[in-house]
Amino acid sequence: MRWLECSTGLESSEGGRLALGLVFFALLASGCSSSGRDEGAGKKARDLDPASAAIADALTFHASFDNGSDADFGLGERRIQTAPSYEDQYQATPGIGSPDIEIAAGEGRFGDALRFKTKNTKALFYRAKDSVAYSDSDWSGTVSFWLSLDPSADLEPGFCDPLQVTHAAYNDAALWVDFTKENPRQFRLGVFGDLKAWNPGNLAPDDNPNFQKRLVVVNRPPFERGRWTHIVITHTGLNTESGAARLYIDGELRGVTQGISEPFTWDLERAAIRLGVNYVGLYDEVSFFSRALSNKEIQTLHELDEGVSSLYPG
Repeated sequence: MRWLECSTGLESSEGGRLALGLVFFALLASGCSSSGRDEGAGKKARDLDPASAAIADALTFHASFDNGSDADFGLGERRIQTAPSYEDQYQATPGIGSPDIEIAAGEGRFGDALRFKTKNTKALFYRAKDSVAYSDSDWSGTVSFWLSLDPSADLEPGFCDPLQVTHAAYNDAALWVDFTKENPRQFRLGVFGDLKAWNPGNLAPDDNPNFQKRLVVVNRPPFERGRWTHIVITHTGLNTESGAARLYIDGELRGVTQGISEPFTWDLERAAIRLGVNYVGLYDEVSFFSRALSNKEIQTLHELDEGVSSLYPG
């Protein structure tokens, strides 16, 4: 179908807030993370309202593209990687390895953005290990990012996946969103566990009701050139008998897929946050969180005046 911990050891207190902020700034500059996944980005160094503080504590990864292509914060590897293809991911080298992908100064939802000038067929990704809070039992989390494009005019023929999170392929232990291949294009969320578990007969997607059950489909998605659209995916209970996922667009819940009972078995050394598979357009503010944010928290995230960077010292 298509290819798809450094520990601060400090507590936030009336006398130590400034010290914690200085220490955490140094950790970020040196590439270290905060003291564990549940601590998120250590935002106790900054005065946040309770709703924002709760979101901040769950943050595990953030790439704003305001300081280049590497992530601003991550509990794992923060450098962006490029390989000839995802099958050849072992050949990856740090950095953006395509002249058709660039940082677009001042064109982001906040600050700069990542621009895909033509159909991207390179493997562009961040390593998922630690930056995605994967668990082999009861895995929950949230993904957030922003897109700006006109799908009917900007995308070239074929399927396009702005985001895939997987160790193997779009249909094998993966979460993704895509635009379908023909105009008017649908926008879909797909959540699939191990291929051999949900599709033992290796049926083609169009012939397999199990494929359709794992989708959320939006028939008239509100994407426009010159306008930023916010995408959020939450998932709960993956690697249990009752996995589920939700798709939000601009803070509004657009659909739920549930009853996902198959395992999601990852090779963490190959697991990747894949960006812009066959994509053309602008891309900004990629963030991951260690739990499923609530509807109210997603609305708060959507309305942040300065984006996710406002949640942690930087």
